[in-house]
Amino acid sequence: MSARGLTAGQPSRVMVVSCPELRDPDQSAPDQSAEAARQHERVIATVTGFCPDVEVVEPGVCAFGARGPARYHGGEQALAARIAAAVTGLGVQARVGVADGLFAALLAARDSAARDSAARDRDPVTVIPPAGTARFLAAQPVSVLADQVLAGQDLAALLYRLGLRTLGDFAAVPARDVASRFGDAGERAHRLARGLGSRPLAPRPPPADLSVAREFDPPEPRAEPVVFAAKALAERLHDGLAARGLTCVRVQVLATWADGRESSRRWRHDGLLSAAAVADRVRWQLDGWRPAPADGVDGWRPAPADRAADHDQHAEGGVTVLRLVPDQVVRATGQQLALWGETVPGDRVARAAMRVQAMLGHEAVLRPVLGGGRNVPDQVTPTPFGDKREPRLAADRPWPGRVMGAAPGLVFPAAREAEVTDGAGQVVRVSGRCELSAAPARLAVRGEPPRRVTGWAGPWPLHERWWDPAAARRRARFQLVTDDGRAWLAVVQDGRWLVEAGYW
Repeated sequence: MSARGLTAGQPSRVMVVSCPELRDPDQSAPDQSAEAARQHERVIATVTGFCPDVEVVEPGVCAFGARGPARYHGGEQALAARIAAAVTGLGVQARVGVADGLFAALLAARDSAARDSAARDRDPVTVIPPAGTARFLAAQPVSVLADQVLAGQDLAALLYRLGLRTLGDFAAVPARDVASRFGDAGERAHRLARGLGSRPLAPRPPPADLSVAREFDPPEPRAEPVVFAAKALAERLHDGLAARGLTCVRVQVLATWADGRESSRRWRHDGLLSAAAVADRVRWQLDGWRPAPADGVDGWRPAPADRAADHDQHAEGGVTVLRLVPDQVVRATGQQLALWGETVPGDRVARAAMRVQAMLGHEAVLRPVLGGGRNVPDQVTPTPFGDKREPRLAADRPWPGRVMGAAPGLVFPAAREAEVTDGAGQVVRVSGRCELSAAPARLAVRGEPPRRVTGWAGPWPLHERWWDPAAARRRARFQLVTDDGRAWLAVVQDGRWLVEAGYW
């Protein structure tokens, strides 16, 4: 444990405070997301009252070295219970985990949240004894690595397929074999599985010129321009670090308002903070200092008098200076790709996307977020790159009537008109009982030459909102394979053939 915070070498006792309801706010509901950010700031201020050196791991989760504060407050269990009670007094449910190292403490807090509601109410604290951390980690499934290392989800899935189902199984593999097979990401995951830090760090105070800042004259009262500027600042920050062979593990965000108030928060990620991740944290921090919008305007405005007691850090007049400081840096050791290549966008892709956003606007680069729904177009929610937003429809619901099997690789923004004919050249019809007039023989999609149908499946009927005559619709879906090797998802609605997606 360094004088300034957590290290990733040999682990020391770490306490993690997690508020599950604040971790994934509904980004599609700005009011709810902003309120969650303000609650997050209150939680951090409360925890700071017990230990001044608190690191924010992610929205809704913070951590600090437990040894000193625990001695002062009568032990780890007593300290954790007092913090949980204080946070609960804010109207937020807290789960506290204590263990050797940040990773184990995060899992301990998650273990507390996973218990049934009655057990959580009795004791929202999970303390792993110093001698029991290795045993605690060994029983955890490898899926817990998904959020801890780059491409962790793919790595966890691969380990599971190889028969390594728990962290104990993975820790038993020799480190040399892990390095040669899984590369740098595998090494970091292996250290976590053994109860060590994700990688040996070499923390050192960075030179002052590594910080980047943006001044706003006149002060900027709206949130979005400040967050947009934060993306460009994060880009400059990473470029400056890369030029010196460094990378950032912890970053300090400082925002100064026109009335002289300042918001300062250190954000930590147990891995490498990408430029997009830095911008996300800036947005969260600024939302935490922003009272609820008045008159429908997205900006920082004075709060009503009756709210002054519970939110005494309102800022007026807008932001004048935004500064990013690399509070903790490590040597950049490079990255070895997986055996079959990288399957997730890396930081280079994120930087390129944000350059395009800087030129064309925040919504110029969109990424698909998969969700639920009965129809394929409903399952994709276009989201601006860098934003964390939930899909329109939850994916964990049954959705009876949806087309089963692999999802199409291409979903057209608007369904394309088509015509499906039989061997005699007549349009294939589908009756109310889903009976076909004849087998599909040719597919003609608008803008493309007709193709011979070599295989087909369906129909899969769907009758939606039958109780609402104005919104009710009946559809029959088909999968068609044409002689050029492509597969199509086609639908019949109101006697018309449409193509919604393609399996290529």
